[in-house]
Amino acid sequence: MSGGHSTYSPKTGLGRWVDARMPLPRLVHDSFVSYPVPRNLNYAYAFGGILSIMLVAQILTGVALAMHYVSDTSLAFQSVEKIMRDVNSGWLLRYLHSNGASMFFIAVYVHIFRGLYYGSYKAPRELLWILGCIIYLLMMATGFMGYVLPWGQMSFWGATVITGFFTAIPLVGDWIQQLLLGGFAVDNPTLNRFFSLHYLLPFMIAGVVVLHVWALHVVGQTNPTGIEVKSKTDTVAFTPYATIKDAFAMVMFLIMFAWFVFYIPNYLGHPDNYIVANPLKTPAHIVPEWYYLPFYAILRAITFNIGPIDSKLGGVLAMFGSIAVLFFVPWLDTSKVRSAVYRPWYKIFFWLFVANALLLGWLGSRPAEGTYVLMAQFSTLFYFGFFLVIMPLLGWLETPRRLPNSITEAVLEKNKGGSGHAVGAAAAPETKG
Repeated sequence: MSGGHSTYSPKTGLGRWVDARMPLPRLVHDSFVSYPVPRNLNYAYAFGGILSIMLVAQILTGVALAMHYVSDTSLAFQSVEKIMRDVNSGWLLRYLHSNGASMFFIAVYVHIFRGLYYGSYKAPRELLWILGCIIYLLMMATGFMGYVLPWGQMSFWGATVITGFFTAIPLVGDWIQQLLLGGFAVDNPTLNRFFSLHYLLPFMIAGVVVLHVWALHVVGQTNPTGIEVKSKTDTVAFTPYATIKDAFAMVMFLIMFAWFVFYIPNYLGHPDNYIVANPLKTPAHIVPEWYYLPFYAILRAITFNIGPIDSKLGGVLAMFGSIAVLFFVPWLDTSKVRSAVYRPWYKIFFWLFVANALLLGWLGSRPAEGTYVLMAQFSTLFYFGFFLVIMPLLGWLETPRRLPNSITEAVLEKNKGGSGHAVGAAAAPETKG
């Protein structure tokens, strides 16, 4: 779908001069104007563009905030308060940046779930999926380090607890922790390290995003049917068709973003972070930001030894394993059918997985005691079971529904059925369950 001759034609002498020497306008035109995309894309496919907008917003607001922030343990908290009170529009910059991180993760989770639902990781898009997982890892590292910078109570103790888990790793654990902290405890060297890395990593994310988009344009966009493009009638030009749909989705998403920024800016944060860090006073419950809570629940779910592996190391391995397993999804899913639209059993287990992920997030915010621990253990078991057991077995045991012969046929079936939902209509042809 990425092949074909360029349709770009410079209109002016200057345009032809630039095109002959550095065809950047031609690249933009071929990638974002005339680029063919499947004609049946729905709004779930707009989150890639939303993520790009949010990344730019985070970088711009982050650079502006860095001009006023002081990465010193005795001044960091006061510098954040000064930004909020004395810097022109400083409150807006900070709320845009802090809530922007949450919006970024909301968009990336929808993006990941969409990929799992429509099988966007299947050949030949394995590398595209892996690059997306790398972006997700970099986002998690960036978000964690940024959470420490305000130097509030939850910032300090969150950094203390999370970096402390590295000591469970045999042989190199203590060395990794000291490398991160710059010493033996969370202190000024830690803050300087985290500030430097928090400033650097978004630009690394931008670089991997370029590779991600490049890989996407090489293999082509997937679509709700999971069928490859077979003819020109299956596609439309990216502009104006996809851009109009993406623009509408972006506006709706930005309205939600603005609601949080202007009406409930602290809703997704923790009130303890408005208390200056105190190494002598531990909060009653130490919790990370909401977007880490599912993995925090998995970390705390391992309360028992597994052979020679003690519970602390087991929890660390489970937490990192819950992220690492995403890299192997293209090979764990053995089904020849991409889209869950045509996989009745996979669709059921997928929505159970989504519900389980939300449950893990809630459990991560609860105290690690009593029934909460037992629920987290069952949820962790289902999380890994979905990838390591259910995905491979369903590929062999499930009988998928009949696939349409082409994307155009799926669209015509939708129009014939009069359905307003692209995915539901595309699933109409069915011979056996």
